[in-house]
Amino acid sequence: MTEDSKDRRDEPANATPGQAQPTEQIPASAAGAPHGADAGYVPPQAPYAPYDARPGLGTYPPPSQTQPFPGQEYGAFDAQAGAPFDPQAPHGNPAFGAHGHPQPAPFGAQQAPAKRPIRTGLVLGAVALALVSGGVGGAVGALATHSDNGRSPITNALEQPKPNVNNVSNAPAGSTQAVAQKVLPSVVMIKVASSRAEGEGSGVILSTDGLILTNNHVAAGGGPNAKMDVVFSDGSTAPATIVGADPVSDLAVIKVTGKTGLTPIELGTSGNLQIGQPVVAIGSPLGLAGTVTTGIVSSLNRPVSTSGEGPRNPAAPQPVIDAIQTDAAINPGNSGGALVDGNGKLIGINTAIASLGAGEPGVGQQSGSIGLGFAIPIDQARRVADELIKTGHATYAQIGVKIQAQDTVNGARVLDATPDGPAAKAGIPAGVIVTKLNDRTIDTGDALVAAVRSHQPGDKVKVTYTDEQGNNPKTVEVTLTGAPADGGR
Repeated sequence: MTEDSKDRRDEPANATPGQAQPTEQIPASAAGAPHGADAGYVPPQAPYAPYDARPGLGTYPPPSQTQPFPGQEYGAFDAQAGAPFDPQAPHGNPAFGAHGHPQPAPFGAQQAPAKRPIRTGLVLGAVALALVSGGVGGAVGALATHSDNGRSPITNALEQPKPNVNNVSNAPAGSTQAVAQKVLPSVVMIKVASSRAEGEGSGVILSTDGLILTNNHVAAGGGPNAKMDVVFSDGSTAPATIVGADPVSDLAVIKVTGKTGLTPIELGTSGNLQIGQPVVAIGSPLGLAGTVTTGIVSSLNRPVSTSGEGPRNPAAPQPVIDAIQTDAAINPGNSGGALVDGNGKLIGINTAIASLGAGEPGVGQQSGSIGLGFAIPIDQARRVADELIKTGHATYAQIGVKIQAQDTVNGARVLDATPDGPAAKAGIPAGVIVTKLNDRTIDTGDALVAAVRSHQPGDKVKVTYTDEQGNNPKTVEVTLTGAPADGGR
């Protein structure tokens, strides 16, 4: 699972072969590898394509070959099928005489019905189009019926008067159109460039004087001393600097200079989201500013391990987000953009996508949307953003255990409890399997980390664990402590 850090055209200077970079597939870590109490975790499931890996431009499929017009070959028409054309023969149909006058049929003979003009191609064309689109097929059918009637009235759609429609005022409340009109002025494109890398991401406006919330891997994507510019919905631009960054939650706040009177986004809540609820994603995929896509909330509390920004340090806590999953199309460049509800209120920060790996049978390299996008819930993002603005740093909750990121057990195996830490104080011993945190089922180590980090330092939670055989369940209360994230101004 990786995040979408814009479009990287240059690899990091310190990249080495085999080392996972922001623009590469990040393989799962070896099964059974222990990790620190709140250290980085590797996704237990499918690999996730980097958000910032801009896929190469493909060739537009060529138009399909034209089909031969049904019916007889043009220029070979004869009243009697198969008869060769004779220039000396009398003109007209034999049934009508040399000059087209009807000839009486012999007495008692059955007169053959007159043949209608051959219009097979047009009629078949009308049927084929009707199967695809009723409106188009109907139009062609009408042409077939009246094409030989010179007295039929002729109308032309191009001659109709232009309707007086105001699409802005006609947007129904709660429609995607209304949501887009409300949110687009509050979403920006962020361009980052340095000698190390360059690319684009997205962000949401928090204040009228230019505070903007985005992903850490967007703001820090260019490395130290990178140049950062923000493009607003009206096309204007302004330089920006980092106010504070948190690599653990993968969030950052930046501020533009020389801008006032901006439109802050309206914040919602992620605490009462429902699966199936409609959502709208807005951002700058592949540098296409102001792109709007729609979908639903596909799942909640999805633990997503991302690579963060910079070299991976096994001893440092890695980003594991308690994500909102959506099928709204999210692509490289959407990182840091808005996921909003049907009222245009911010419920998440788009951060990562799942992708099919190049090594899977029958699958090529895929770095675009496959309907599996992930966003940081706004309730967590709001707390982190507030800390970054006030102090330049953020904290995250921890439970004080060392766990197995990937395991064969259904739960999070505790390898060790930090002495005098929250878990140790609550009596949670090494070797047990954590299966629940409050009412939330814990089935992996990443699930426990994501569940803990969704809370604030100081929160009290109920932790249920069993022995190694899954027996003797026990529930204890644990008071989470806070730890500073290794980020800042």
